Amino acid sequence: MRFYVIFLAGGLLAGVAALVVFFFGIYGGTPAADAELTLSISSPRIEKVSKAGSDETVRLAVAAVLSPTEAQHQYVALGEYLEKELNRPVVIIHGKTYAETNELVRTGGATLALVCSGAFVEGERDFGMEAIAVPVVNGKTTYRSFLIVPASDPATSWEEVRDYSFAFTDPMSNSGRLVPVYMLSTMDESPESFFKDFVFTYSHDKSIRAVAEGLVGAASVDSLVYEAMVKDDPSIAERTRIVWKSPEYGINPLVVHPEIEAALKIALERAFLNMDAGYEGQVVLDHLGIDSFESPSETDYSEIALMIDATAGR
Repeated sequence: MRFYVIFLAGGLLAGVAALVVFFFGIYGGTPAADAELTLSISSPRIEKVSKAGSDETVRLAVAAVLSPTEAQHQYVALGEYLEKELNRPVVIIHGKTYAETNELVRTGGATLALVCSGAFVEGERDFGMEAIAVPVVNGKTTYRSFLIVPASDPATSWEEVRDYSFAFTDPMSNSGRLVPVYMLSTMDESPESFFKDFVFTYSHDKSIRAVAEGLVGAASVDSLVYEAMVKDDPSIAERTRIVWKSPEYGINPLVVHPEIEAALKIALERAFLNMDAGYEGQVVLDHLGIDSFESPSETDYSEIALMIDATAGR
């Protein structure tokens, strides 16, 4: 049984291109325009992904919370585990945007996906995307958005990062775009009116490094990614500083299309919800930095939905 890891064309280049565009100061404007220019994908590449493996292939799409080079090693062990549990070949698809990952689920190009909580709310509204499991990290199924600046920067609030260059992650990111845009809306501001300029990095680790290396003046990032990076590289904490922490939001869920085959859905739920029960599953969880997976029934995404509605058109 063969195991595949597939990166959709341009994933790494898109993030690098975004930072190059930032470096030369040729950016800003609407997120949709930036995404159209730097993140277009050819139809043949998607077609190849959709036909990879046999008809029994399980395709797990992973949203670009991390850049492809950071994410690749984390999900190989998960794919191998799922192949054994499901007795099916597994393909892991690393999409380059959250919208792309949602589209793969909507069109059947992915059997299941790990998506951003903001993208989940959008997908649930768009086509009935269903959450089947959520990760438990440090005993919680929640996370926050962190506003970070370089360690030497004196800013202590959102108001004090006015006229800074700013790094968003993805246009559909909750912690990396929705939360900061919502905070600006409470000040009757928009990204265009508030920031000197801004860029989309398309992954949280790249936004964090952009701040740490002084490429941007501030960024809004996923608290779990930030904390994991600090654990792996303590110099991140020495080079950056957290200015503000958001309330807690429901964590990024594992999702499927609402019309998935019932037996497969049950098998997937069993594989994830029982992962912490055996040694092999626990090794995978440790590798991912996850305690366990649990049912999403108690996870609350209502605050994210309210922010989406409040910032519509911004």
